[in-house]
Amino acid sequence: MDLNILWFILVTVLFIGFFFLEGFDYGVGILLPFLGKNDDERRIVINSIGPVWDGNEVWLLTAGGASFAAFPNWYATLFSGFYLALFLILVALILRGVAFEFRSSDTNPVWRKFWDWMIFFGSIVSALLWGVAITNLLQGVPIDGKMQYVGSFFDLLSPYTLVGGLTTLLIFTLHGALFLSLKTSGQVRQRAHAAAVKVGLSAIPVLLGLAVLTHYKTDLFAKPGASGAFLLSALFMVVALLVLRKGREGWAFIFNGLTIVFFTISMFWGLFPRVMVSSLDPAWSLTIYNASSSPYTLKIMAIIALTMVPIVLIYQGWTYWVFRERVTKSHLHY
Repeated sequence: MDLNILWFILVTVLFIGFFFLEGFDYGVGILLPFLGKNDDERRIVINSIGPVWDGNEVWLLTAGGASFAAFPNWYATLFSGFYLALFLILVALILRGVAFEFRSSDTNPVWRKFWDWMIFFGSIVSALLWGVAITNLLQGVPIDGKMQYVGSFFDLLSPYTLVGGLTTLLIFTLHGALFLSLKTSGQVRQRAHAAAVKVGLSAIPVLLGLAVLTHYKTDLFAKPGASGAFLLSALFMVVALLVLRKGREGWAFIFNGLTIVFFTISMFWGLFPRVMVSSLDPAWSLTIYNASSSPYTLKIMAIIALTMVPIVLIYQGWTYWVFRERVTKSHLHY
């Protein structure tokens, strides 16, 4: 296989893993202030992702590292052009990580409430900006013939990209609500179930709206594979809501996970073979060939990645198996 294509697929897989796993982390953080009516319930919500949230974020670090190593010109242009947006994501993730660690260091209700809202803030900002970033890659940004971003932060904000951000925000929030319905019990579980229904009913029209805008703003639907993946993502979301209303929360979580998987596939397939589209001149777009490392570098990295990624998957799967039980008040330590 062409190593450039292989690495594009590997980067896509890493982002799929990140959005699937970190997606429910974001959703749990967004729902934290609303589903937890007292400190014990909020601790249950936080503990549902306590053993896994930091491991889930490693997928982002790996995806960023893989992009840097395999496609350095893409990495350079992306991080220079999207600098402020990515900086905001970084600040949000730092605040969220600090909040998880600091929240329980003091029993003062004001202290804990402050850090609860920092978890909410870090989660909602990240969930929104990832959708904005992905739709910008697809729609195109001002890149000149020297592979340099020549726009500003506000060039990244448009009705299309904001709808993209709202889409990922709602999908991740739904993912988090479904995860909580599987990991908690009692009142928290009931509220999570109700929240999943409400968020899902809001997400479907937003996703369909994004499909309409994508048709007019990009060439994604000109590619049968990309358009098919997008339609499958919408279909899986509808199925997730249908099975959820029948009380099948596990299946609902799986189908919404498939929504995330196929939505991400559609975005990257719509890009291929480009990695960043130039809105100034299509010939100036970055591709998997003009943005890549040397063939030898790609070959060595491919051997390492294909060896290590299965090990990471096995280890992370084992982690989820160990912490598979529902979190209840009896698990809290005082």
